[in-house]
Amino acid sequence: MNEDILSFIWRFQYFASEALRTDEGCNLSVLRTGHRNGDAGPDFSEARVIIEDFQWIGSIEIHVRSSDWYVHNHETDSAYETVILHVVWENDRPVIRRDGTLLPTLTLKDIVTKSVLERYAQLQDETEAIPCAGMFTQVENIQKYAMLDRVLLERLDRKASVVMDLLTKNNNDWEETAYQWLGRHFGFKLNDAPFTRLTEIVSWKIIRKHRDKLIQIEALLFGSAGLIPTESNDFYIRQLRTEHQFLSAKYGLKSQQMNGHEWKNLRMRPAGFPTVRLAQFAQLLNKNGSLFPEIILAPTFSALQTMFHIEQSEYWKDHYLFEKKSKAKVPVLGKDSANLLIVNGAVTLLVAYAKHRQQPELLEKAIYWLSEIGAEKNRITREWETLGMKVNTAADSQALIEWYNNYCTFRKCLECTVGAALIRPVNP
Repeated sequence: MNEDILSFIWRFQYFASEALRTDEGCNLSVLRTGHRNGDAGPDFSEARVIIEDFQWIGSIEIHVRSSDWYVHNHETDSAYETVILHVVWENDRPVIRRDGTLLPTLTLKDIVTKSVLERYAQLQDETEAIPCAGMFTQVENIQKYAMLDRVLLERLDRKASVVMDLLTKNNNDWEETAYQWLGRHFGFKLNDAPFTRLTEIVSWKIIRKHRDKLIQIEALLFGSAGLIPTESNDFYIRQLRTEHQFLSAKYGLKSQQMNGHEWKNLRMRPAGFPTVRLAQFAQLLNKNGSLFPEIILAPTFSALQTMFHIEQSEYWKDHYLFEKKSKAKVPVLGKDSANLLIVNGAVTLLVAYAKHRQQPELLEKAIYWLSEIGAEKNRITREWETLGMKVNTAADSQALIEWYNNYCTFRKCLECTVGAALIRPVNP
């Protein structure tokens, strides 16, 4: 037994509520269970109950055992003086309030709807990756897709909050934030940390002064990344080294230069090597005047796609490492990679800006962009497809990934629309 299921039972009143009495023998009527409190303090606020013909308005506290009141030191916390009813699974100790009166207690153990506990236990004990997989068909589609819409917004909001934190760190500079955010995602998980560090070393303020000269952008990025060979007769490498030595001295970057060993390329296809991704990032910076307005003001989804249609410079079309010529042509930024940059980079930036400016139409635009991109195909989306969920667009796959990672993985069935529907008694 745990407080989560008890709170769920209380919230929806899945117990025999007729002729309800407190443990002290007083008649009890529940007019309003209250609002669930996710912060510190009692579990439910603004509840309304009648005890022996007297109406009380206040808070409800939920515990497995009544003695937990003292275990949690509520007797010394003034926030709990508003509690009007103690709802517990087992009453093993009376609770005395500061004024010396007995706190009314309702024990659920003998009045709870048993099927609720049975279904909950069944979901919690399930070994399937998605706990409700065996019962998924029992739930109406409207409830499934209501959850899908909800988790998509939760995912967008959660990721946008990371951008907002970055914006605060950058003193509300959206262009610097957009540059760092997109740079991070050119790392594609394996190299996101070194890409993040690199964009902090070589700021947007520096890049924008040289954005019309690709060789200088490449010199700044490759040089500060610690990837330019110290000795080489290759003309391109010598040019990069010369440019970097000058620019590094000009902007005081030498002391911050990264170690080349920070970059990972093990078990990676040449097209995904950090050197190739850096060359593509440099091309993005050179090709587009300013990243932030280009994204936010993109008139169409097609215009946004064009922004991410990137071909690295000539050297990196047949090299995947410095002085390592490839037998085959190194691919340009592929459609799938570009879509990931749009989904994780551009869309999240737009959502963050929509929240910042309180412009819901920009949020709708971001969701529209997701609906124009094909769904990601991975282990998680395949799990959902086996249950009959349609996974057609990036909006679908992003939502289903969030659902799985934040609810199914942690068995948070009580907070899930589908889980709650399955636990709910057929005839409450």
